[in-house]
Order: sequence, then structure tokens, then C-alpha cells
Amino acid sequence: MPRLFFGLELPPEIKDRLLKIRSEVPGAKWQGAEQLHITLLFLGAVSQENLEAVAGSARDIKSEPFLLDVAGVSCFGQPQRPKNLWAGVQPEEPVAALNKTLVARMEKLGFGVERRVFRPHITLARFKRQAGSVEPLLVEYGDFRFGQFQVTEFVLFESKPGRAGSVYSVIERFPLLGAD
Repeated sequence: MPRLFFGLELPPEIKDRLLKIRSEVPGAKWQGAEQLHITLLFLGAVSQENLEAVAGSARDIKSEPFLLDVAGVSCFGQPQRPKNLWAGVQPEEPVAALNKTLVARMEKLGFGVERRVFRPHITLARFKRQAGSVEPLLVEYGDFRFGQFQVTEFVLFESKPGRAGSVYSVIERFPLLGAD
């Protein structure tokens, strides 16, 4: 069964700026350009029978296009022993609203979804247990602005595990209202 998630794609120029953050941090598994995105909702394994219901439920979501700033770097976990290093997005509200709509629709289809507070972000690196400190990166990039872009669609992705990390492929794109 394919592993699916809804997300937002990033423009290449923002990905290029984010990739420049890479540095030698023990235990870091840095994301490649093709892996940089904003996750809206992770569904997990979805049967082929349910795939059409998932896509169909997302096709008529009404949301206006919105502008996002990619700004700041932070981490989940303690900076001395992080779990993830990530870049933030502002404003969070339109992304959180899209997440909330997707959660409600997927719950109606019978999907169990995470109950953690949704925090829109772009994962830059994941860390193993022996993680090194990211404090210097937080100091250098904590308030850095990576760019702004117009969100005109969201995407249903399939995630396949690979040697260099997960490989994402687009299943379907869902334009927002007013988008071409």
C-alpha cells in the first residue's frame, strides 16, 4: 500500500537557500532538495480502494491562495541534542487552516490522524541519538529570511523509502481558489 501525505511544494530558489544551511553536525541526516516541503497531513499507508476517496475529498477544498515567508530556523528537542532542525513559515494561520480542513475530511473517511498541535515547518535535518548541537545554526539562521512565495495549490504525495531517505512523487495537485 502506498504511504501518502498532503503537502506544499517549495520553489527551487527557496530550496537552494535552505540547502546552504548544511554544516557538519554529528548525527545529522540532511534532507535533499527533492525532500524539502511543508507537510500538511500525513496519512500513512492507504489502500488503492481508498486512494480515490482521499483525492476526491480534497478536490473541492475551498481556500484562497496565500503568500508564505520562509523565515527562521529552529529545532524540535534541545539545541544541544535535537531531533529535527527545521525552517519556519509565516504566517502559520493559512497553512494551519488547510491542515484543519484536511484533518476533518480525512477523519470523515475513517483515517486516524495525529493529535499533536500542528506546527507548519520545513524539515532540514533529522538526527540520530548521538546528535550534536545545532546552537551555532540557530544563532546564525534564527531570524534569517529565505524568501517568499505564493501558495496556489497543495499536493497529495506518495512517500517511498530509499537509501538516501524517502522519495516523494506527486499523486495529484489540488489548485486553490483563484489559482490558474
